[in-house]
Amino acid sequence: MPEYIKQRIAEGEHQRLEFKFEVSDFRKIARTLVSFSNSEGGSLLIGVKDNGAIAGVRSEEEYFMIDGAAKMYCKPEVPFKVREWKTDNKKVLEIIIEKGKDKPYKAQDDQGQWIAYTRQGDQNFKTSNIMIKVWESQKAGIMPFIRIRQAEQILLAYLENTKSISISKFRRIAGLSLPEAEEILIGFCLMGLIDTEYTSTAVYFSLASGYEEILKRYL
Repeated sequence: MPEYIKQRIAEGEHQRLEFKFEVSDFRKIARTLVSFSNSEGGSLLIGVKDNGAIAGVRSEEEYFMIDGAAKMYCKPEVPFKVREWKTDNKKVLEIIIEKGKDKPYKAQDDQGQWIAYTRQGDQNFKTSNIMIKVWESQKAGIMPFIRIRQAEQILLAYLENTKSISISKFRRIAGLSLPEAEEILIGFCLMGLIDTEYTSTAVYFSLASGYEEILKRYL
């Protein structure tokens, strides 16, 4: 079905789709695998250049590189499915990664450190410590409980008038220590009150859609 793969490529890279000309580094591909697993899942097209040009898979070792990265350089192991497509006499591998059920997934870097990554748009970012703690709390079955006190009211009021806030800004306006600010943001994330946005310089938090209804349960 050459039309299928051409249609996918025509979408361009986005939240659930990434192109790879080739796979030559276990650690780099592991970072992409965990990024999809920690986010909404997606597909990785091997043999496609960044501009969408189909170069084709050049070696059968590409699959074994991905399999090795998923098993040895991802913790926990990232499961994936493979579909093979042929178009214009060239082979493209589609690596399908589901949304992970065992977050946080981490990839090993060049120094041997295990780091969680998250995908946003067409980029992969290092996951914030707050989201890692949110996932760990969810895995442990910890239910969110938070009082709406002065600091929480300051945060809500600020976000109702401003699109987003960083943790450093929240600390300044509320006069909080880092652990205190993190505890409130973790609680708000667990409650579904706020969303997380990554940029190249910082992590920002904004009010989630429908937060008013959620908040009524706690007032």
